Amino acid sequence: MKNDNNNEKSTRKIIFATGNQGKLQEIEMILADTPFIVLSLKDIAFTGEIVEDGTTFEENAIIKAKTIAAMTGEIVLADDSGLVIDYLNGEPGIYSARYLGENTSYKIKNAKLIERLTNVRDEERTARFVCAIAAAFPNGEVLTKSACIEGRIGYEERGDGGFGYDPIFFVPEYNCTTAQLSAEQKNLISHRGKALRDMKEILLKRIQIGDIDEDINNK
Repeated sequence: MKNDNNNEKSTRKIIFATGNQGKLQEIEMILADTPFIVLSLKDIAFTGEIVEDGTTFEENAIIKAKTIAAMTGEIVLADDSGLVIDYLNGEPGIYSARYLGENTSYKIKNAKLIERLTNVRDEERTARFVCAIAAAFPNGEVLTKSACIEGRIGYEERGDGGFGYDPIFFVPEYNCTTAQLSAEQKNLISHRGKALRDMKEILLKRIQIGDIDEDINNK
């Protein structure tokens, strides 16, 4: 999926290593005011599998970004994110997407987590969404940014927005789950939104000083 940009000479291709449509929509919204045309793994016809065998969110983000950068020679962004629940000793953590199996619906995953917290009091239901974003450049350089959003696990699913664990992640400051926030509100406070805005600033500064100077139209 590509961002429209009327100033074609200033546009630059950037690949975001994801096949998750929900993530891609968030990413495109945040990068909409930049010179970057965002391509997904689907856009570059990548159908392989990347083995995410890191032990942290940052390690897995780096693995994904470096893998696709080595294949394409492009600037590649990748994120690894997940839900960390204190009462469950950090589960599901880096295994959030694979919790109960990759093909298991989030309805089932969310219900299981709520079940595991049965009779657990509000103050012990603390949790956070964590996101690490890695940028891999054609010269082999890799940069990372990380961020999180604090909250707690609700007692039932609420809201139709977002995706994944959003319906059970309650944000006390907003008195709702992240699935009940508008897309704009969520991007403003979310773990991915914070990390991606930090990375966006780095990329824009590099354009300004000429570190990123290849025009997509010359490729």
